[in-house]
Parts: sequence; C-alpha cells; structure tokens
Amino acid sequence: MSNLNIVPLKDWGFNFERPIIISGPCSCETEEQMLETAQRLADKGIHVLRAGIWKPRTRPGMFEGIGKEGLAWLVNAAKQIGKPTTVEVATAQHVEEALEAGIDILWIGARTTVNPFSVQEVADALRGVDIPVLVKNPINPDLQLWLGSMERLNAVGITKLGAIHRGFSSYEKSKYRNKPMWELPVELRRLYPNMPIIVDPSHICGVRDLIPSVSQKALDLDFDGLMIESHRDPDNAWSDASQQVTPERLGEIVSSLVVRSSKLDDYAENKLEALRAQIDRIDNYMLEIMGERMEIARKIGEFKRDNGITILQTNRWDEIIHDRVKKAAKKELTEDFVKDLMEAVHQESIRHQTKIMNNILAE
Repeated sequence: MSNLNIVPLKDWGFNFERPIIISGPCSCETEEQMLETAQRLADKGIHVLRAGIWKPRTRPGMFEGIGKEGLAWLVNAAKQIGKPTTVEVATAQHVEEALEAGIDILWIGARTTVNPFSVQEVADALRGVDIPVLVKNPINPDLQLWLGSMERLNAVGITKLGAIHRGFSSYEKSKYRNKPMWELPVELRRLYPNMPIIVDPSHICGVRDLIPSVSQKALDLDFDGLMIESHRDPDNAWSDASQQVTPERLGEIVSSLVVRSSKLDDYAENKLEALRAQIDRIDNYMLEIMGERMEIARKIGEFKRDNGITILQTNRWDEIIHDRVKKAAKKELTEDFVKDLMEAVHQESIRHQTKIMNNILAE
C-alpha cells in the first residue's frame, strides 16, 4: 500500500462543513455568465465555486474552454459571493496561470490522471507550493493508477490531498454516463480514512434527473461532499448541457439531502454488532458451501479429462445464468449482481477443472 502523507481537511484553511458542496458551470463561457451563475448560487449551500477554464474534449472542434482570461472572471465572481475557487489543471502552464490568478484549490481531471507523464508535469509545476489538490479517478477503473497520481503530488510536497470520484468509462450500456463502481472509492476510503473524497454526480450521471439519487447515495456511503455542475441556463451551455442544473435546482437538491451520522451510540453499536455476527455466520456458511461446490467441480473436471470432454460447455453455462437470474429476482437480487457472482464462481470452477485436466499440482 502507498504511504501518503495527508493533511486533514480541517487544516486546509477553509471553514468547511460536511457535506462540502462544490458547484458552478462546466465551462466558464463569458464574464456575465460566470457572475450571474455565481450570484444565483450564493445562497444555495455551496462552499466552493468551480468552473472549467480549459476543457479536454473528445473531438476537435468542440468548445475547449475560454482559457486564461476566464480565471479572472471566476475569481471575481467568487469574491462577489465570498467563496473560494477551484479549477481543473492539466499542464504546467495551467498550474502557473491558475496560481497567478489566485485560485484556491486545483483539481486534476480523469483524462490527466490516466497519464502518469501528465500528472508528473503538473506535480513538478507544484513543487514547493502549498495548495489543496483534488485528484479525479482515472477514466478506467484502476485504483493503483489513482493512488499513483496522488503519490506523485505527495512526492513534491502536496499534502492537502483529496479525491474526486466521477465514475468509470465502460463500453457496456448503462443508465449512467460513467458507471459509479462504488467499490473503488470505498476501498480508497478504507485505505485512507482521513482523505477527503468528493463525489461528482454530474459526470457519473450524464443527465440531470439522476443527480439527486446519486448525491444521496454518496452521502449514505459517508463521502465528504459533492461536485455538481450548475449553469444559469443549462440547456444552452457550451459544454455538457444535459448534466448541468440551474442554481435554483441545485438548491433544491442540496436542501433535500439527508445527512446521516457515521458515529454510533452504545445502543446502535450493540444492535449492529448482533446483526454483524449473523452476517459473519452466513459468510462462513457460504464459504463452506463454495468449498463443496468446487469439490464437485473437481470431480466434473476428472470426468471430462477421462472422457476427452472440453472444460467449457456453453449451453450449460447459458442455462445456469438464465436459471439463477430468474430465481434471484424473487429474492430481490439484481441481475447484474447475480451475473457477476456467477461469473466469479464459474471462473473459479474453470480454474479447478483446468488444474485437473492438465495435472497441475500447484499454481
């Protein structure tokens, strides 16, 4: 495990209360747009004003950000409402210009995090600078790559480090623009309990209708805040129009959030301990059952070996998936969960049969 030196959020120099709300337009378009959006956000519960100044776009010809002049518009708008600012940086020049403009917090985007050379360039530009830096997860689900970016920043003296979870790109169709894959930020929280983790529902969802539910899920998982894109006129935004909300809608979302406590009193601790004991008992039983299942898989492997039959029988596998998904629905288990579970079991079964078929004693 990497050994990051992380300064607690309370020592970052801001008067933040959880959940931290970071909001503002996807892109800073004009000085007027930036100021009006900020003014309408002023009383909507936000802590930090954001805006995209440089926009890494998928294809050329798309709006790639207003550039350096937008920094002054963002800083001025933030001063008007008394909030700190944050922008995305992807190059050393971005860092230099953002620092010169007086930006308070920087973030590294997903397209940059995925490239260690780009992260190192940003890190080198920040050597000796005392500023908070938030790191978005890489586009692909790779926790080590995510941590590696933070290690590069830590190595040049950045200790006010936080993470932004914005979901992961997937070829599979989903209702989300980027699949949440909550298990990765949860694992990051397990490794570094004191690291601030901000969830970006705008990029996870891709459409504004899903933002409230994903925002609530983020808080239910005890993450520290949200980054939600807000624009004075979302439908006519120059970038990512469908995932932005009006400042007024943002206020409604923030006010509707239920903030639960992760601290337990004696009664809650005792009650949960009893229920967790039941979970432990069931888990142990499941492991015993899985052991029995693999013993049968080994016997099947022996039979296939002795009779010249291939390991994979596609028709049988299709039957299993169809049957298990149908039965699981009656138990209120999702199709994706059951498919993932059965795929893991199937791969373990194949592993055992492969050892038998090829007389492999150990791996």
